[in-house]
Amino acid sequence: MKKSTIILLVVLALVVVWAVTGYNSLVNMDENVNGQWANVETAYQRRADLIPNLVNTVKGYATHEQTTLEEVTRARSQATQIKVDPADLTPEKLAEYQRAQGAVTSALGKLLAITENYPDLKANQNFLELQAQLEGTENRINVARTNFNDAAKQFNAARRRFPKSLIAGLFGFDKHAYFEASEGAERAPEVQF
Repeated sequence: MKKSTIILLVVLALVVVWAVTGYNSLVNMDENVNGQWANVETAYQRRADLIPNLVNTVKGYATHEQTTLEEVTRARSQATQIKVDPADLTPEKLAEYQRAQGAVTSALGKLLAITENYPDLKANQNFLELQAQLEGTENRINVARTNFNDAAKQFNAARRRFPKSLIAGLFGFDKHAYFEASEGAERAPEVQF
C-alpha cells in the first residue's frame, strides 16, 4: 500500500472514532436529562399522592373551608392531567407544566395557612406527619428541578461546542428547555380569609 493511502485510512479511522465517541457522549447526556426529568415527575407525583391525605385530614377539622379544599383538589387533578414527553420538552410545554404545578403550590399554601385557625388540627399527629412529608417532598421537587436544569445545561453546552455541534446538528440533538421561576415567584403569596 502506498503511504498516502495508509495516512488517509488512519485519518478516516480517527474521524470515525471521534464521531462515534461524540455521538455516544451526546446520547449519554441526553439520557441523563431524560432521567432527571423522570425524577422531577416522580417528585411531583409524590406530592400529588400526599394531597388527598392532607385534604381529608383537614376536612375533619375545617368543614366550612370547603372552597379551599375544593381548590386544592381541583389544582391537583389538573396538574396530574398534564403529561410531558421528555423527548419533546419544549419551553411552551414546560411552562404549561410549571403553571399547573404552581397552581398546586398556591392552593397548598392556602390550605396550610388555614391551619392557623385550628389549634387542634395543628396538634393532630396525622396532620403534622403529612405536613412534614409535604415539606420534604417540596424539597425533593426543588432538588429534582435543580438536577434537571444542571443536566440540561451540560447537554445544551456540549451540543453547542465545536466540534460536537456538527454531530448534534447532523443527528438532530435539540436543545433542552429549563425550569424557570414562575411569573410572580419573586413575591410572597398573599393568603386572605
